[in-house]
This record gives sequence, structure tokens and C-alpha cells, in this order.
Amino acid sequence: MSERGTRPAAPDHPELDRPALDHSELDTVIFDIGGVLIDWNPRHLYRQLFDDEPAMERFLSEVCDSQWNEQQDAGRPWDEAIRLRSAEFPEHAALIAAYRMRWDEMLRGPVHDSVAIVDELRARGVRLYALTNWSQETFPLAFERYPFLRAFEGIVVSGQERLIKPDPAIFHLLLHRYGIHPERAVFIDDATRNVDAAAKLGMYALRFRDPVALRTELVALGLLDAAAPEARQHG
Repeated sequence: MSERGTRPAAPDHPELDRPALDHSELDTVIFDIGGVLIDWNPRHLYRQLFDDEPAMERFLSEVCDSQWNEQQDAGRPWDEAIRLRSAEFPEHAALIAAYRMRWDEMLRGPVHDSVAIVDELRARGVRLYALTNWSQETFPLAFERYPFLRAFEGIVVSGQERLIKPDPAIFHLLLHRYGIHPERAVFIDDATRNVDAAAKLGMYALRFRDPVALRTELVALGLLDAAAPEARQHG
């Protein structure tokens, strides 16, 4: 899983004009998982292993960096990844091994307000799918830990497919496997490169910033009511 890095334009691209859109056509929402629905960050683990924050950041930028982690998201076995990186940086072998052995400590938990949005969309009959850059070895641990992931009609995991966002091939695989019409789908991701890739394929692509902003955007698209269920109950 990677760290943070149109038909319509993403919110980060206000210079691009959004075309006219009949919002009633939208019937599908595709979510990224890490950084959108689950708070995953290697710093949650490595702050326990380093007393020095700058040293930790050097380790995560020079040894176990995001590009290295993405190779596991693309299907490389973790045993191979740990062996090769430990041979390159033997002085960090124990810290490198911890990336896999203590991987679950990188998971802080669900982004609850984002999960509430998933629940609301499901209650409104919206088709729900997920497309995630995630290792095939570690994703089952998250799926077991977080029952809300079962709300999705389908989840495409990069490591299982040996394809990774933003490669258009993994988007095509999702669309074809589940019979999704891109012009009727909203795609949500926290990485601009993935949002741009989805937009080029005709999806209504939104860059995730926080649940409040996401809710506002989905309300504007007619996919959510203006008030959250709790607000309607207490308002």
C-alpha cells in the first residue's frame, strides 16, 4: 500500500472545466482503501522503534521507502523484498524485517467518518467497489480485521493482480470484471496520480482530502443527503 504522494477535473485542478453532467447517471462509487478508509502509515510502527524522528524519516526515505514498498504492492513476495534490502543495508536488517513482521502495527484503524459514508452509500443502493494498491500477503489481514470491507461488491487488490495504480490496466480490469460503466462511476483516491488516471478513463474522479470534503462532494453529485444521518436525527 502506498503513501500519499476529468471526465471532470479533480479538486486539485480548478483550471480544468468540468463538463456538464447528469448526476442521475451516477450509480457506482469506487474507493481507494489505505489513506481513505483505513489509517495506514509506517510511522505508526517506526515511531516505536526510533527515538529520533529525523533518523526515522531518513530510514523511510532511503531504506524502506515508498518505491520499495510499492514493489510488494505490485506482487513481489515480502521474503524476497526483506532479503534483498537487508543485503543492501545490513546495519538496518532488524528494522527492515520489522516492516513485515510488525506490519499490523502500521494500521491505526478505520477512518470512521469515511466508513460512515460507505454505509450511507450502501443504504442508498449505490454500487460499491474498492481498488487498492496493497500486498497480496498483507491485505487478508486487513480484510479480517475490518468487517466494513465486506460492504464492497468487489475489491481489486494490486498484489493479487500484479498490476498497480496508476497503470490503466488495473482500472480496466476492475471495470471489466464487475461490468462498471466508467461514465457512471465516481472514483475516490488520496493520490493525485491515481485520480488523474481514473479521470482519463472517463470516471468522475475525486482526490480524497478528508471525510468532510468528500461528503460535500458526494452531496453535490446527488449521491448523499445534505445532512449525515446523525445530524438529521438530532437537528
